Amino acid sequence: MSSIFRAMACVLLLGSCGSSGEFSAPRNLDDACSIVSERPEYLRAFRAVERKYGVPIPSLMAIIYQESKFIGDNRTPHRYALGVIPVGRQSSAFGYSQALDGTWQEYVDGPGGRRARRDDIGDATDFMGWYMTQTVAETGVPINDTRNQYLAYHDGRSGFMRGTWRSKSWLVRIAGEVEARAVMYDQQLRSCRKI
Repeated sequence: MSSIFRAMACVLLLGSCGSSGEFSAPRNLDDACSIVSERPEYLRAFRAVERKYGVPIPSLMAIIYQESKFIGDNRTPHRYALGVIPVGRQSSAFGYSQALDGTWQEYVDGPGGRRARRDDIGDATDFMGWYMTQTVAETGVPINDTRNQYLAYHDGRSGFMRGTWRSKSWLVRIAGEVEARAVMYDQQLRSCRKI
């Protein structure tokens, strides 16, 4: 009988050794100072991306807010057949950056490396910096043009170049909201001297 208890204890111990990442959103998503105070690892990741790729911290934060609300293991909603039968997710987007499987694989095969994870804030933000610098190279959109960087991020660079976003009034509205949030985050971060 004691060997059964030992086996159960081992299973429980191993089960508790799973991912210990903090995937929940910070408490106050409308206050950049609060976000980076609550999660100092975020600020370290944001600063690293700003140094490496030149992406402004407020722009990065505003895009993450829009894509995942800072939820590390965020996924797109399920699709349903007949309104009740789950048939998969709307897309393969996952993590802080909501990177799609194919685009993430390009990053992993390139600068990210095999160990990069979409639910790791450092890897996710590095991916975003890498993607946004490619947007600059391919489309000419400046790295600090939050609105157009977001449009290219959401619709993909080729979609952006084709102007697919022009027929999506909801996306144009959201891109404006992302830009406004970046301005708000910039003012807040300056007031608490984080940038």
